[in-house]
Amino acid sequence: MKFTEGAFRDYGYMVASTFFRNQTVTERETWIFGNKEKNSGISVEQNAKELEPGYEMMTPDQKKKVCAEIETALKLWETHGDGKWKKKLLVRDAIADITLQQVLTRPKDFDVIATLNLNGDYLSDALAAQVGGIGIAPGGNINYVTGHAIFEATHGTAPKYANQDKVNPGSVILSGEMMFRHLGWNEAADLIIKGMDGAIGAKTVTYDFERLLSSEGVPGVKLVKCSEFGKEIVKHM
Repeated sequence: MKFTEGAFRDYGYMVASTFFRNQTVTERETWIFGNKEKNSGISVEQNAKELEPGYEMMTPDQKKKVCAEIETALKLWETHGDGKWKKKLLVRDAIADITLQQVLTRPKDFDVIATLNLNGDYLSDALAAQVGGIGIAPGGNINYVTGHAIFEATHGTAPKYANQDKVNPGSVILSGEMMFRHLGWNEAADLIIKGMDGAIGAKTVTYDFERLLSSEGVPGVKLVKCSEFGKEIVKHM
């Protein structure tokens, strides 16, 4: 579906407003609070007109619904008003196509993306492209209630490369780094990052990075095998 699936989206808002009300704010609530902060004497109806450009064309029931939404939001004024909402966790939904653009053009606007499998698959590959591709993008599945976690590469299998000692092992290795970080073994995790940075910084890379760097005209790139790249990482630790 083009839009974030309705029931899934609504459940997200329900969880935020029911269990984390004092820690969260919705995007529409920020507009409501912002209108009141600009004009402390603004009426509910005027706030509704600011919130909904098409307010005048709405039916009476639609207008009533928007005004009720504003009245509900303003009940949070003590905990959210006067700019307090700016320190809350912003919860909003977005159309899938604009999200795929903005994770590339405005990545700092996103901290956590909750989505279903299909859109999540698109987004994970788009985000992996920002750091060099899925060959170097790590993954973690973490239960923040129990602490149990599984860490794995974000990519799948590639049978055509089997037994060729060719592919980039970075995704698996950096997943291990995330695992060590999760366990609190930060010294080990730091060493992995140091080794990875050193190997790539020395331009000793597997075929995917070699192709990418060469296409950008970077001089002195050395193509190495998967196993050789691992040794380069260890050398730079």
